[in-house]
Amino acid sequence: MKLLRYGPAGAEKPGLLDDQGQVRDLSGHVADLASEVLTPAGLAKLAAIDPASLPVVPGKPQQDLRLGACVGGVGKFIAIGLNYADHAAESGLAVPDEPVVFNKWITCICGPDDDVVIPKGSTKTDWEVELGVVIGQGGTDIAEADALNHVAGYCVINDVSEREWQIERGATWDKGKGFDTFGPIGPWLVTRDEIADPQKLGLWLEVDGHRYQNGNTATMVFGVAALVAYCSRFMRLMPGDVITTGTPPGVGLGQKPPVYLRPGQTIRLGIDGLGEQTQRTTGG
Repeated sequence: MKLLRYGPAGAEKPGLLDDQGQVRDLSGHVADLASEVLTPAGLAKLAAIDPASLPVVPGKPQQDLRLGACVGGVGKFIAIGLNYADHAAESGLAVPDEPVVFNKWITCICGPDDDVVIPKGSTKTDWEVELGVVIGQGGTDIAEADALNHVAGYCVINDVSEREWQIERGATWDKGKGFDTFGPIGPWLVTRDEIADPQKLGLWLEVDGHRYQNGNTATMVFGVAALVAYCSRFMRLMPGDVITTGTPPGVGLGQKPPVYLRPGQTIRLGIDGLGEQTQRTTGG
């Protein structure tokens, strides 16, 4: 299934994308795509619904029908840094021995095509296409061999980052990662059964038509199963938690000289089988 949330910001309704590319309304069955709805039992109930029995939502998604983040009520937005060796190299940092874990504040979450607002005073706002992992079955101390069974599905994430405030303003990365609009998620949550191997997905990103990132999840330092297991050692994972798994090379910081976002630009990014995002930059 391709699950999504549609409608005005703050008032999104749950839906799914049918085989004809139409959005079907799920609000008669569930209040939101959140919490227990994302557990194996909750997803099984949604999978049993005939899409043809659901009302068609007028409009074409990502054109005249706005999509919100594909997951509602996110409790934790967990991020992984330096998870591609070639991205670590372009950042001038060593490949980590263990996953680098930091937070993106849940208030940064927005729709896949909403504007990205460059913060006031920012001169180093950057882009990062990443594979997002949405937890379905929660738990602690999850075994790596069982970790993918705890995944509800996958999505596209742009881990927008302010590099000065991430790197140059103290020891923690969090302050450069969680501004409003710095977490576009979607367009849809593709359930785990539709992705044969999360470590074989191409991912890319362009700014104003220039392709900066072109990578594959096969080159992750720590794969999805390892990350889910690792994070569960240090926190209880809950249904609807999101883990964004790191970015391949080609970020603005790594260009020579560095290139950063400015107002009025267009960012496009996507992952094989998971859809695309398009954002305009504003503010600054």
